[in-house]
Amino acid sequence: MAALSIENLFLSAVKLFLLEEHAISLSFTAEGIRIRFPTTRRLAEYLEVPHYYILPYFAMMEEQELVTRAERVGILTTKTGTDWIFKIMKEHYPTESSALLGDEIFQSIISLIPNNQSNKAPVHHS
Repeated sequence: MAALSIENLFLSAVKLFLLEEHAISLSFTAEGIRIRFPTTRRLAEYLEVPHYYILPYFAMMEEQELVTRAERVGILTTKTGTDWIFKIMKEHYPTESSALLGDEIFQSIISLIPNNQSNKAPVHHS
């Protein structure tokens, strides 16, 4: 069973987008870019854990304002959550990210993310 953490859920979401589904749903709003996060069931399936193990982490992610639930839409990242996703993409999967989004779009979005060290993607993977 995979070790569960908010960081692992974000890393798993990126892996799902880039390596499994080869798709990412972006919404451009006045508040910034939002990403449709994988469902709790999809993440549980991917991580091979029971669905109910994932739910408390989504509650924590909402509490930390990394994601928000939108009725009839699903779970969307907030500005901070979007920054985390794109930092993971940049730091760990730049080639796959450019291939999926196109280099110009990927680099344009990356340029919008603050380069503050304290905002470094919270992911340590082996």
